[in-house]
Amino acid sequence: MYKTVELVKEGRLARLTLNRPESMNAMDDVMMKELADVFESLKSDVTVQVLIIQGAGRTFSAGGDIKKMIDPNNPLDIGKVMVCVSRLAKALYTLPQITIAAVHGAAAGLGFSLVLGCDYIIAEENSKLAMNFIGIGLVPDGGGHFFLKERVGVPQAKQLIWSGKVMNGHEALAKGLIDGVVADGQSVVHAEAYATKLLAAPITSMIASKNILHEQKKAELENVLKMENEAQVAMRKTGDHLEGIQAFVQKRKPEFKGN
Repeated sequence: MYKTVELVKEGRLARLTLNRPESMNAMDDVMMKELADVFESLKSDVTVQVLIIQGAGRTFSAGGDIKKMIDPNNPLDIGKVMVCVSRLAKALYTLPQITIAAVHGAAAGLGFSLVLGCDYIIAEENSKLAMNFIGIGLVPDGGGHFFLKERVGVPQAKQLIWSGKVMNGHEALAKGLIDGVVADGQSVVHAEAYATKLLAAPITSMIASKNILHEQKKAELENVLKMENEAQVAMRKTGDHLEGIQAFVQKRKPEFKGN
């Protein structure tokens, strides 16, 4: 049914796997649309109460697919892509399930936005977590500004966005960005154990509390997504963005000029 993700339902538990391991689960336009479709389908599925999100292969997700951004034969339609990014962020935040992100390897850029949108985040100690859009002259999208602010507040959100700092599991936990750190190779095991614990709890009331808390913030998230979309379309036209992606592909340090 899906080309880039896999959704498996096991009773009241569902497992969503980002499944482009050959590309470090980098999100191309197809994956962004499929993630939005999956989350929107789960919004009406009352049989599922817990969702684990994980990545296939050696990493969770390297973020947006930069190679697709510069492919001259199949140029990315940024306006179209941003619609899907907004859909997936909004649907994820309003899911009537408790969401668990199991992070191994990298969770960068849009991959990190996806992680931060989850209710419970477990990361392996040597994972690499970064809101690193700044490296290619872009702004966080997928609700990245909103989810960061919810976790750590505005002052620290700005610093993390502006620096693009790469953090391991322990550093991210110390900043309040995630909920737990486990040894390498143990994130999915821990996520499954936490899911089992949730399913043995009065989870209907937990989901009701999530809905009460999130409902108050929906309009704010929608406004953030609108502003992120507008900013991203504008940033894609800057010289700094072009320099950033060329430097990335050429494996050199970018020389930004503020334009």
